[in-house]
Amino acid sequence: MSAEQKLPSDQEVRAGVRGSLKFWVGKLECGGDVEKQWFYKQKFIKKLRESDIAVETEKANEQHYEVPTEYFTTILGKWRKYSCCYWPEGVNDLEQAEEAMMKMYAEQAKLEDGHAVMDLGCGWGAMTLWVLQNYPQCTVVCVSNSQTQREYIAGEAAKRGFSDRLEAVTADANVFNTDKTFDRIFSIEMFEHMRNYERLFQKVSSWLKPDGRLFTQILCHREFPYAFDTRQDADTEWMAKHFFTGGTMPSADLFLYFQDEVCLVDHWRMNGKHYTRTLDTWLEKLDANIDQVREIMTKTYGEGAAKQIFNWRMFFMFCSEVFQYKDGNEWMVSFHLFRKR
Repeated sequence: MSAEQKLPSDQEVRAGVRGSLKFWVGKLECGGDVEKQWFYKQKFIKKLRESDIAVETEKANEQHYEVPTEYFTTILGKWRKYSCCYWPEGVNDLEQAEEAMMKMYAEQAKLEDGHAVMDLGCGWGAMTLWVLQNYPQCTVVCVSNSQTQREYIAGEAAKRGFSDRLEAVTADANVFNTDKTFDRIFSIEMFEHMRNYERLFQKVSSWLKPDGRLFTQILCHREFPYAFDTRQDADTEWMAKHFFTGGTMPSADLFLYFQDEVCLVDHWRMNGKHYTRTLDTWLEKLDANIDQVREIMTKTYGEGAAKQIFNWRMFFMFCSEVFQYKDGNEWMVSFHLFRKR
């Protein structure tokens, strides 16, 4: 990125994203032909069944989870929740929105004190630490593909006196297994990094107690699932190369096609504008702390720091526009509660 290049303004970036979304939605809708929509959806589901559980896991790790922890502690809220937050009426700051969402998870999953809990794809441990703080008889096993995240969570648990109730595990989802069983398994925005949901649900169901429940949160499209494609000129090329290599955009109903080992108990949807507000708040925090962010990125990426900052700002703006498209009713957040079959 040369000094002579004039970067587009934020307003220009957002307008460009909205234009590309209009084109992309038109493509997904196949001109309104329901038979074509069904054909491509079934073709995609068949491809998922033939895939590994997850692909390109090391690349995904590099893109999100081995980024300096200091960067995320600067832009995220108090709980370091790196996923959509909930902004009901009366919630006006990020910490409140983080807590409102996690409280909703617990209510929807009917979490009880004393439950054995797994936090699968735990990020920086928001749900893990929130459960340990608010349910003093619960134990938690948290699983992440990132050593950086495991170290951060273990350190925070030690500071707060939770170490005796926490087991923090670093593992690849393709190979991870455990003999332990759980009353509740939470997986917050991890399934989007997976491909073969049939095999994934088979694995996860084996970790549930007979009356256990699996609770998932995903970002999704209202109807049409698709893969993030790194091929040149693919519609998702930029996002796939920089942030979601190997990722999947589920449809809100995608998991309903994979119920051999689990059975749906309940399903909820949340308007995408809750995610837009979350993303815009992260971007505001990045911009308000730009000198600190620049220093953090320079330590890790050297001369590539400016490009990293540019990409992260683009990522937040792009996703912000995605989730507020069509007033938040095209791309959204979806929650599922499953039991064992």
